[in-house]
Amino acid sequence: MSIKRVVPVVPNPSLLIETKTERILVVGDLHIGWEISLMEKGIHIPSQAWRISNELLKIVNKCDPNRIIFLGDVKHVIPRISLEEWGAVPDFFENIQNVVKDLSVIAGNHDVGLESLIPSSVKNLWSTGLVVGKKRKIGLFHGHDWPAPEVLTCELLVMGHVHPVIWFRDKLGTWLIKQVWIKGRCDSQKLAKAYLKYLKVKIGENPEETLKKRGIQLNDPHLIIMPTFNDLIGGISLNRFQKRLVGHFLGSESVNIDVCEVYLLDGTYLGTTKQVQTYLDTTNP
Repeated sequence: MSIKRVVPVVPNPSLLIETKTERILVVGDLHIGWEISLMEKGIHIPSQAWRISNELLKIVNKCDPNRIIFLGDVKHVIPRISLEEWGAVPDFFENIQNVVKDLSVIAGNHDVGLESLIPSSVKNLWSTGLVVGKKRKIGLFHGHDWPAPEVLTCELLVMGHVHPVIWFRDKLGTWLIKQVWIKGRCDSQKLAKAYLKYLKVKIGENPEETLKKRGIQLNDPHLIIMPTFNDLIGGISLNRFQKRLVGHFLGSESVNIDVCEVYLLDGTYLGTTKQVQTYLDTTNP
């Protein structure tokens, strides 16, 4: 299965992977049932499950995929399953599967008990992710846990979990918050060192060579961090990004966040993360 192209579905928080035989739509961080956590704090908003489902169906109609991969955190409440999720999650997958039969879910940290909610026809995958393609390989994983070795060896890695956003505030105190894509590159030496430490393997003088001897060849993979599909759940602001790197992968410091590229959902390039941070520091009161 040869990869032809990988493109964001502008202006939606979703990614399209095209091969010779498939059109794969990738979305992440739906957080169905999120509004229940607000209700417990006294804030009442209607269920967003149908809105999320309808938005996804619009993208499906636009892109005509024959497969959808969810990058984790389909549900929201942890560590239990809420009453809302018992009804909303099965209905969501039934609606989507009426149009696209081949659905896969990579487990996220919020997906405790998800196997009880999804139809048996939906592939429920480990949080360690999966690989798409053969010659040009793409590794997909949620981001809270270390991906599998075969995922790490891919030339392109795609993850969610972080919920990246940018925020601006003018002198009158008006806020503007926008979801963004993050695009960067991994440092194989740092990645190998962190992964060996996770495996509790003696690192040695050359971490990459040590991993290579174990059959894991790293090649400074590119990285895409996806925005959340559910645009109401908030995210990690880029001006505080380095203080809140979440998950084993980003916590390994193998990605220089400062030089990563930042894009709005409409494709507008904003500059590097450091440039965005500098702008925020100099313009926000």
